[in-house]
Amino acid sequence: MLKKIFIICSLFFFQFSSPQLPGGFVYLNDIIPDIQIELRYLGSNNFTGKPVPGYEAEKIILTKEAALALQKIQLKLENDGYCLKIFDAYRPQRAVNSFIEWARIAKDTLTKAEFYPEKKKSNLFNLGYIATRSGHSRGSTVDLTIIDAESLEEVDMGGSYDFFGERSHHNFMNITERQKANRLYLKSIMSTYGFRPYSEEWWHYTLRNEPYPDTYFNFTIK
Repeated sequence: MLKKIFIICSLFFFQFSSPQLPGGFVYLNDIIPDIQIELRYLGSNNFTGKPVPGYEAEKIILTKEAALALQKIQLKLENDGYCLKIFDAYRPQRAVNSFIEWARIAKDTLTKAEFYPEKKKSNLFNLGYIATRSGHSRGSTVDLTIIDAESLEEVDMGGSYDFFGERSHHNFMNITERQKANRLYLKSIMSTYGFRPYSEEWWHYTLRNEPYPDTYFNFTIK
């Protein structure tokens, strides 16, 4: 009898101590335990200059299909001496809504020099750098780069993450041959394992056969 009570209590504790994800979603570190993470929107090192609503823990959430595809990519990279580093993946719709509100505050240009020095804040939506509906909210889009497996230093891509400008475009030519080769290397591997690139951002990839192509989720990352 005591054993039965203990099991029931343990199950009850597990249910309320572990975040529950919607069906079809997983935590990426459960699939790739050694994945490197720098979840930019959890802190202030992002284009808004502050933590973004909907991000409450440094957890990368993706659909199971996207996570398993990244697992294959990680294995391929490790054979070449590299690893993945993730900046963002699933993004709650409430976070996207906060970007819309941020864009409406014309006087808030705290991060302009770092993230959009050559662009007007009011044009960031029209230029495709921010969207009112983001593929991230469908759960199969990921922002990432590659790092050296030994030093964990980021490979030089000729531009920084979330920079709103032509330098971030895949076809930007005013970078070194090494930087071009690094972008092409990442693009080739991601494409081989089922992801399509976004032309405006070298770091942004979406699973081609994403399981929820028309659904925008809003559950909190925790």
